[in-house]
Amino acid sequence: MFDLTSKTSSEAGPKPAREWVKVLAQYRKPNISRSVFELLATLVPFFAIWALAWWSMSISYWLTVAIALLNGPFLVRLFAIQHDCGHRSFVENRVLGDWIGRCLGVLTVTPYEMWRYAHSVHHNASGNLDRRGLGDIHTMTVREYNEAGWIARLYYRVYRNPFVTFLIAPGILFLVVNRLPFGFMNQRKFWISAMGNNLGILALLGPIYVLGGWAPILLIFLPSTILASSIGVWLFYVQHQFEHTHWEEDADWDLHEAALHGSSHYVLPPLLQWLSANIGIHHVHHLNSRIPFYRLPEVLRDHEDLAVGAQLTIRESLQTAKLHLWDEDGKRLLSYKDARALVLE
Repeated sequence: MFDLTSKTSSEAGPKPAREWVKVLAQYRKPNISRSVFELLATLVPFFAIWALAWWSMSISYWLTVAIALLNGPFLVRLFAIQHDCGHRSFVENRVLGDWIGRCLGVLTVTPYEMWRYAHSVHHNASGNLDRRGLGDIHTMTVREYNEAGWIARLYYRVYRNPFVTFLIAPGILFLVVNRLPFGFMNQRKFWISAMGNNLGILALLGPIYVLGGWAPILLIFLPSTILASSIGVWLFYVQHQFEHTHWEEDADWDLHEAALHGSSHYVLPPLLQWLSANIGIHHVHHLNSRIPFYRLPEVLRDHEDLAVGAQLTIRESLQTAKLHLWDEDGKRLLSYKDARALVLE
């Protein structure tokens, strides 16, 4: 099993994690011209692919689906921009940023306020064993798994099965679960967020149905949305679910240490890095979430220690799908097989 820590330079440099926060503060200011450019550079091809896919329905439905799937990565990029709006890092004006986020939430089928709150909880509790739950991939410790009953173990195994985690659950999450404020049923603002998002989706899909019937919805909207949701869940997974990630009980947990050492630097080819809006530079993002996504590469260019720290390649990331249980003593994520061997020692 690969070891990310072997690639670090004194664990991402000599600076303590808290000091990196001060260094990174200078990168927080967004550039409105650059933000507008990045938004248009994503929306224009997104709608162009939609139009091309619609046109292709007169030729072949298979061609339509193939073209629609090309829009999955652009939806991921729109979600990443919505993500930056939630962190107040895309534009300085809070009201403008929130409305951009809400509008993009219609395209990404994600209620903006609901997601922003859950994601904020994730940032403020990532790597904290006593605050697992909201906004996270559920992770059990070896001890918890061994003490659980067979039903709980079966549920966990199904939940963490790669086929379920990356292929089935994402589409259900975005298309079905997001339609109601599950977990926030008693909070009016999240009902407004969910219902507003639903109305926006209906306002978008309604005219499409009137003009083209069910075909463009089934052949363009659904394939691109489902693919984008799977890509998004995969990216979120590998950003925190790697062998030597960082988990601690609340008494020993530190926000900045968890941000730096519990988030990977997912090294992607330039095109994939662009399509994912640099979200693979996740350790820097967690250290200072107010940095616009388009300035994250600038941070790596200026600070070599962060550039080489905790790197995870695409090939290595595939191995993370086998890791499911956190070993509290060994401080690493294990496969079920390795966890069994640990118990038998």
